[in-house]
Amino acid sequence: MIKIENIKFYYPKGKTILNDVSLNFDSGNIYGLFGRNGEGKSTLMKIIAGLLFPKGGSCQVFGEHISRKHIRCLQEIFLIPEDFELAALPVSKFEEVNSVFYPQFSKEQFYELIKEFHLSPNENIATLSFGQKKKVLIAFGIATNTKLLLMDEPTNGLDIPSKSQFRKIIARIADQGKCIVIATHQVRDLHSLINHLMILDHSKVVFDKSLFEVSEHLWFGKPLEKDKYDIIYAEPSLGGKGVLPRLDKDETDVDLELLFNAVLNEPDSINQVLKKRYHDTSI
Repeated sequence: MIKIENIKFYYPKGKTILNDVSLNFDSGNIYGLFGRNGEGKSTLMKIIAGLLFPKGGSCQVFGEHISRKHIRCLQEIFLIPEDFELAALPVSKFEEVNSVFYPQFSKEQFYELIKEFHLSPNENIATLSFGQKKKVLIAFGIATNTKLLLMDEPTNGLDIPSKSQFRKIIARIADQGKCIVIATHQVRDLHSLINHLMILDHSKVVFDKSLFEVSEHLWFGKPLEKDKYDIIYAEPSLGGKGVLPRLDKDETDVDLELLFNAVLNEPDSINQVLKKRYHDTSI
């Protein structure tokens, strides 16, 4: 669905944001695109959406170079940006004005989500808080029913109950053959939601694995004394938890926050274990 090859991007007189980035995204998956602030997540999302053009490399979406901006391609992409401005219109008018651009848009689904988010179609967007505006945009994005849904920091501005509600809604639409990419640095918000993790660091891809691979080959928890020499990464602030090769241990849930920190601190060690275990099980 999305094929990114050797993308490079930088702003005039600025540092390199993306350097030789190659990634593939397929339908039927929810991808977590993680990284510290300023590591190029938003830039990559805008390139995929056709809002920015790379300085090198290529980005193909649905087999088309996104820079050509074919209408049939753009109709199947919706981006929920981190920062946005919405017109001072009633929610219903916002839907009426913008929904015509998306052939698969469902009014019924949109207004069901608006109700689920405890909003009213008659409310003027100008009177809403940032979090409420974010809910309107999330509801609209989902209701477009595009094949590709891009979300940049979607939980920013949402309170704890709303974040839980967001996860339930995304889980509900995940089996509809869409490709969903969620860029964030708030790792905890995507726990148990994504099935593939990509991490950017220092302008490059340092991790690109399915969570199935991770759970097959890595173990998360509080290591015993006998495990101390196998520890790849440990963090006392997380209750003494660590990441180890799974070996003969029982499978554990993937701790996204711990994995994220482990990759940023020990990327080579983490990737070497996964690569070695993959080759061992392939023989």
